Amino acid sequence: MPHNISLITTIAAGLGLAMIFGFIAARLRMPPLLGYLVAGIIIGPGTPGFVADVELAGQLAEIGVILLMFGVGLHFSLDDLLSVRRIAVPGAIVQILVATALGMAVAMFWGWDAGAGLVFGLSLSCASTVVLLRALEARGVLESINGRIAVGWLIVEDLVMVLVLVLLPAFAGLLGGNNMPGQMLSAGGMLIPLGITLAKVAAFITVMLVVGRRLFPWLLWQVARTGSRELFSLCVIAAALGVAYGSAKLFGVSFALGAFFAGMMLRESEFSHRAAAESLPLRDAFSVLFFVSVGMLFDPLVIVEQPVKVLAVAAIILVGKTLAAIALVLAFRYPLNTALTVGASLAQIGEFSFILAGMGVSLGLMSPEGQSLILAGALISIAFNSFAFTAIAPVQAWLRARSEFARRLELRDDPLAQLPMSTDQAFLSGQVVLIGYGRVGRRIAEALGAHNVPFVVAEQNRELVEALRVQNIPAVSGDASDPAVLIQAHIARAGMLVIATPDTFNVRKMVEIARTLNPAIEVVLRTHSDEEAVLLQKENVGKVFMGEHELAQGMARHVLDRIKGSPNG
Repeated sequence: MPHNISLITTIAAGLGLAMIFGFIAARLRMPPLLGYLVAGIIIGPGTPGFVADVELAGQLAEIGVILLMFGVGLHFSLDDLLSVRRIAVPGAIVQILVATALGMAVAMFWGWDAGAGLVFGLSLSCASTVVLLRALEARGVLESINGRIAVGWLIVEDLVMVLVLVLLPAFAGLLGGNNMPGQMLSAGGMLIPLGITLAKVAAFITVMLVVGRRLFPWLLWQVARTGSRELFSLCVIAAALGVAYGSAKLFGVSFALGAFFAGMMLRESEFSHRAAAESLPLRDAFSVLFFVSVGMLFDPLVIVEQPVKVLAVAAIILVGKTLAAIALVLAFRYPLNTALTVGASLAQIGEFSFILAGMGVSLGLMSPEGQSLILAGALISIAFNSFAFTAIAPVQAWLRARSEFARRLELRDDPLAQLPMSTDQAFLSGQVVLIGYGRVGRRIAEALGAHNVPFVVAEQNRELVEALRVQNIPAVSGDASDPAVLIQAHIARAGMLVIATPDTFNVRKMVEIARTLNPAIEVVLRTHSDEEAVLLQKENVGKVFMGEHELAQGMARHVLDRIKGSPNG
């Protein structure tokens, strides 16, 4: 019986080609996201051969946006953001302003109007959280201070972009959108619609914070009590889609904002980690379809017809944003390595750029040409992003070797980079030098303090160092793979070096520096990888503790002690 199967065809072609090209991209050590975009280009109207249903792909992309934003909200941690707020908040805002100004300046030079320039600049200012998280995870630095700063920076960018998505439709008329009613094209006609929009958003946020914050965790708990895995997964997905749709219909806010708040509210539940895990396969599938649908909108001819414009877009993303971020991080007196990591993290654009560009086209603010230029910039920047991360260490070494200015940046007068003159002599000889003051480092410090063992903390997070100084705990700020930091911690006369940071890439360098300055020093370190633990032990780096292994041993010792001590033992 004949029937329409365009939906099945679009999904099958999109996912199939995304798998093939995503695999090729991964084998070439590039983000699979690049392969998904290429798959969309192949089945899009801009290339010959099979063309998928663009309208259906757009609706699938909306579901992808909803689930992407739901995932962002589900993983949004206010505590993580607050721990790096002094650099992430002002840094992200200034970087957005710089990148937007660069984009607007270029767009105005091309003869575009202010509205198109603003959307264009904003689209180039926001990096992809998906690309960043994958890059940091692949290098094992997600939990390091560099990783936390980069993620916190992008969280601020995401929040700013969510606000832009809310306000852009209300301001579209004033900015010159040609898809708006005539009475909304003047500044006076904007006041009432803008006021109504802000009131609706405020009402939505209030309802979510007052009602949703209690309702969703309670609902998740009731469903979890049934013991049905599929019902739990259904509840999570229904909450994401239901809140996104309901918020759009009842409050007039975007699907993206509704889904983001749905994720934030579910995070309040003790089952938030399970909710994230259960929804991950569906989120991943529709995220892939989102990137495929974005690729379908790309016109490859823009590279041939507008090569200069494409190069200008790539230059703003790869050079302008990167240099601005590096300068901002250095201005906050963080090490060169942190500045280069944040710079590499922001040298790409992704999902929010696509969402903004699509909204700009739908509101009549920007032409499809601008959208294609943004997509071209995304393809180029994502392809180069892995190389940017790989180049951090060589670039840092090259700058240190050849640039006196770079060396001065790391040796400049910084009160947190050296111990106070009033530090007691007990902390300067025979002490424990503790690298990292995260969850593990903090517990080690508490145990040392409880047994009156003197220790000095070396930590990259300046805010933590300031807090430790307030508590009269000796601490120095900086990257412990830099000899100057360990020298300031008096490693030459220390009794032990404890590396509590998960930065496996610099562990050997830290140990090498410590043993050069203090050959007899004992070293204790941590790792999350069995393979890494074996290699470190073979290299006689020090006593290695495995996260999961040591946790299991500790639990087993507790169980055995309790069982043996019980009357029935």
